[in-house]
This record gives sequence, structure tokens and C-alpha cells, in this order.
Amino acid sequence: MSIPRDVQDFLDGYPGVDDDDPTSRANLEFYSNNRRCRPDKRTIEEIHEQWFGDYDKLEYKHGFIQWLFPIREYGMNYESQPLQTHEIEAMKVDPIIVERVIESYRLMLDFYGMRLVSAETGLVDRVLPPRNFAARYRNLVRSSHNYLRISRILKCLSEMGLERLNAGFLLHVLSEQSELHELDSRGICSSMDKWWANCIRAEEERLWIGETIQNVRLAEEGYVFTRRDYEKALQNRAESGKLGSVGEESLPQDTVHPNEDEEENDEEENGEEGNHKSDRNVDMVDSVL
Repeated sequence: MSIPRDVQDFLDGYPGVDDDDPTSRANLEFYSNNRRCRPDKRTIEEIHEQWFGDYDKLEYKHGFIQWLFPIREYGMNYESQPLQTHEIEAMKVDPIIVERVIESYRLMLDFYGMRLVSAETGLVDRVLPPRNFAARYRNLVRSSHNYLRISRILKCLSEMGLERLNAGFLLHVLSEQSELHELDSRGICSSMDKWWANCIRAEEERLWIGETIQNVRLAEEGYVFTRRDYEKALQNRAESGKLGSVGEESLPQDTVHPNEDEEENDEEENGEEGNHKSDRNVDMVDSVL
């Protein structure tokens, strides 16, 4: 499966883009709590304090996501600013700003029915009562503009030196899909397989996650990626620096090996492409990116 152009540009560090403007500091100032985002006119701390758990606001307001998760790409909110390289350098070494980025991630995870168990390992789980994970999962399935939000979130985490969190999110979703048949709609699987899973610059980790996802999708012999497998992968990384080693030994036990000579199903591929293009159209209207 080919990597989308916007994701490839991200992986390559945006080649040919040399437009760092030292006078553009909107994202740095916002995350320093010295600027209000527009059009919502809130500081980062106000959003964290006042919007956590306000699901209607997070669903139907569309200008905040570019401020909470700035990336080097232009978005549809003309009042936001693409992330500048000098801002990245300043933000990712500031522990207060890094913690605020993690809090933004927690806010959106909660909106999606999830919670960050460990900021060190990236471990994610379902939200706890009285929050209702099932209702939030249903919203994520039917509200496709959030798929592009997730792509933005993962890219931003990588830029901020928090890429370890990406695997935690992806493998949580994969275990929910594989073991419990949650979040396994065609739209989510399409976005996950082609976009989200590729928003990791560490090549070995990206390949391992991609192989694991592929083997879940091709589970012809009943292979299931369980919660236990997920937690073990993150534990392995904490101990050895790797989720697994790329190659035969990296694939989970009883993995189905795909036939490399098998031709892609053009009809299915075109359907997935069309689905994400549809998501992009929704996103343009909603000013998500």
C-alpha cells in the first residue's frame, strides 16, 4: 500500500520547505500560555481546564485542533499558523510545554473514549466509569472528520519529540479491533492502515506496526492481536528499545504471512482512497486541518 504524499512529506522532513520565519511565534506563544487561539479566544490552559469532557464543543468546534496540534503543513484555519522549525526546537526542550502537549493529547483521547495510562510508555486504555467508552467509540466511528484530526495529532506528537506515544495509540486501537471487534469500521481501518500507521518517523517501529496491522487484517488462521500482546510490545520497547525486531522473528506468534505475489484488490484500494478523500472534503468544510 503506497504512502500518501502528505505523510511521505512528513516522513522526509518536508523536503524543499525552507520557510522558517523567526518572527512567526504564534504556536510557541500559545503553548507558553501567552497567546489566545483564534477564533475561540482561549489560552491553552483554559482549553485544558474548561473543555476536558465537553464533547459537544470538541466535536462541533473546528478551529482549535490546529492550535492544540500544530504541524508544518497549512490548515484550513486561516487564523492559525504552520509550525515553524524554530518553534519546534524551542517547544520540545521546554518541559512545561511538552507537558501541555501531553495534556492536549489526554483531552483528545478522552474525547475518543480512551485514556493515557503512561506518558512514559504510551500505554492507552479505555476511559473509566462514569465516562462511557462505548458512546465515545460510536462517535468516533460515525464522525469521520476525526480521522484527519488523528493524523494531525500523530504528526504533532512526532514533531514534539513524543513519537513514543504514537505506537501506544495505534496498538491500542489494533487490539480493540482484533480482540474485541471495536473501532473496526472500514473508514477507521482505511485511515489507520494508510495514514495513521505511517505517521512514525522511526522506520523500524513503523515497519513493525505495519506488519502487525497487516497480519491482523489477513487473519486467515484466526490470529488475534490481544491486549496482552499490546502491553508486551510496549514492555519490550521499554526494556530493549524495540517493539520487536523487523523480520520473521518480529511477527507475532501464529502470524499469517501475506503472499507477496498477490495482486492488490484494485476495487478495495480505490474504495479506501475514495473514503479518505471524502474525509478530506468533510475536513475542509470543518476547518480541521
